[in-house]
Amino acid sequence: MDTVVSGIRPTGFLHLGNYFGALRNFIKMQNENNCYFFIADYHSLTTHPTPGDLRTNVKNVLIDYVAAGLDPEKATIYVQSDVPQVCELSLLLSMNVYVGELQRVASFKEKVRRQPNNVNAGLLNYPVLMAADILLHRADKVPVGKDQEQHLEMTRDFAQRFNHIYQNEYFKLPVAYNFGNDLIKIPGLDGSTKMSKSDNEGSCVYLSDAPEVVRKKIMKAVSDSGPTEPGQPKSQAVENLFSLMKAVSAPDTLQYFEDQYQACQIRYGDMKKQLAADMIAFIQPIYERILELRSKDDYISKIAREGAEKARESAAKTIKDVREIIGFKAL
Repeated sequence: MDTVVSGIRPTGFLHLGNYFGALRNFIKMQNENNCYFFIADYHSLTTHPTPGDLRTNVKNVLIDYVAAGLDPEKATIYVQSDVPQVCELSLLLSMNVYVGELQRVASFKEKVRRQPNNVNAGLLNYPVLMAADILLHRADKVPVGKDQEQHLEMTRDFAQRFNHIYQNEYFKLPVAYNFGNDLIKIPGLDGSTKMSKSDNEGSCVYLSDAPEVVRKKIMKAVSDSGPTEPGQPKSQAVENLFSLMKAVSAPDTLQYFEDQYQACQIRYGDMKKQLAADMIAFIQPIYERILELRSKDDYISKIAREGAEKARESAAKTIKDVREIIGFKAL
């Protein structure tokens, strides 16, 4: 059985893009692999969240995880900061990581461009901490998006470098978990190609959105004036509406509006009303479970506590082995 490790930053609530991009596949993975799913609260510190927001966001993401279908009886679900061994492993790995290679990371350079007044050491060392998250449980596979592929490659480099320096093939070289045709890219309601709260929070449909909120967001979604001739290519905004409908609506519903578009008879208001109804129906079971879990603080705390215990057990063994390999031994 393969070990799979994946984390998500606690930046608020999970949205439909998170669900189709990862969560839906995590639910399948937990039945076939030894899975560690964590909430990466250490990683979120690069953006300096306030203590109250950090705690609330961690709790919300944990609730959304479980409501969407992650089962704490099948997978280890934990909060990153509850497993302090990750910090020690990050430190030990960093001794063999070079500043130049960290400065060349594409995501680091992009963050420097976007937030020039907050270029902190944590941001620079982000790939090392991410490597520690993965190697802490000696993962075989890691689900990653396009923007994280370089980080996974660096994790493999750090693991291989450790093995070479200490002449011990201890760390596995994890590979990307490929979801193949199961991976669906969910676009934003603002006409962007990816649903992302970092770009425009209003473009996201959250799993915790009430039905009236979902309906309001969908009706405000960007469209255009409609096709003027058969076969006219769709604008990005309209393509997004069809992509969203493909994700949550019945095939015959999607085909109906496709035919309407090709016949230059489409009414986007009608399409949005149908899309809103289908999206509400799709999210409803998760939304109701979220409301239920929000009133069960003891249960949520129990999930986090037991998940941390299981994660620390795995982490403690790795740290013990790594310390011995490096040469830390009692005098």
